[in-house]
Amino acid sequence: MTTYRERLSAPVSWWIAALGFAVVWGWVFLIATTWAAAIVVTVALALAGCYAVWRYGSMVVSVDPDGLRVGRAFVEAHHVGTARSLDRQAYRTQLGTGADARAYLVTRPYLDHGVVVTIDDPDDPAPYWLLSSRHPDDLAAALAPSVASTTTHETNGDTDRGEEA
Repeated sequence: MTTYRERLSAPVSWWIAALGFAVVWGWVFLIATTWAAAIVVTVALALAGCYAVWRYGSMVVSVDPDGLRVGRAFVEAHHVGTARSLDRQAYRTQLGTGADARAYLVTRPYLDHGVVVTIDDPDDPAPYWLLSSRHPDDLAAALAPSVASTTTHETNGDTDRGEEA
């Protein structure tokens, strides 16, 4: 049973930028070549741009009884240490002057809040994971050992803040 799940989806402005990029290049090709070439270039660039935005925004952060999964990375529950929610200022500090070069980072430039999770594994070179999140308090609470495993928080972007199971 998953106790927390969040997709770090890209904002709408990134989708608009990808489509705008394709349209601008389509226009350039229309001026320089033919309608057919311009349409092919526009469609190809729109597909490539939307695919890139979709892939970048498909990162999933989830917490379940087995542990913490961030994309393909996984840390077992018994190696998850303390989790601390970070506001904008603390998050930026943790990314900059307060950073440890050995830390595992899963950050997104369009998110300005996050969670720092210490890793209690002597074999893991990363002392902590720094994760972007739209709902850092919920993520930190899901990682806290005092949280009951019956609560489910499902988050997809800025909508659907959660459901009780």
